[in-house]
Amino acid sequence: MSASLTPARYTRTAIALHWLIAGVIACTFSLGLVMTDLTMSPEKLKLYSWHKWLGITVLGLSALRGLWRLLHATPPPVAMPAWQHVASKFSHGLMYALLFVVPLSGWLFSSAAGFRVVYFGLIPLPNLVAKNPDLAAPLGEAHETYAWLLFYLFLVHVAAALKHHFIDRDDTLRRMLRWRSS
Repeated sequence: MSASLTPARYTRTAIALHWLIAGVIACTFSLGLVMTDLTMSPEKLKLYSWHKWLGITVLGLSALRGLWRLLHATPPPVAMPAWQHVASKFSHGLMYALLFVVPLSGWLFSSAAGFRVVYFGLIPLPNLVAKNPDLAAPLGEAHETYAWLLFYLFLVHVAAALKHHFIDRDDTLRRMLRWRSS
């Protein structure tokens, strides 16, 4: 991409999707932690439904964000050591993959467990696999493992952003905080 087509900052849409997905993931992960420790009750079933709805929302928003990123250039990276560029590309790539893998693995788990996902209680989504209790258990474990991996990667992402902001004093974090054009 030529320099004239490279933006100086992220678009407002990219910034909004970044923070919206982060917020929905935080809610989804929190619900996942709370709901699994509850005894079977209407409250637990309600939280499972909300968890699924949020997961499907993350999947849809991530698809939208991925499409937006394909169609809109990102600003050039700030100056930093080469290993940090490599680490950034790797961690962002892994995070983008997990934004799809975590919700899809949850949907697969729900399908194999015999619990159809009905988005917002209104839109029945197709089962991705037939009911299969033998498959449900490993899919549930995979979903949980991927969710924890995303959580730990999120912590690294936040730590790196704060390090760039407070120690390196560069524009890495500020580029995701600017809502208005400068």
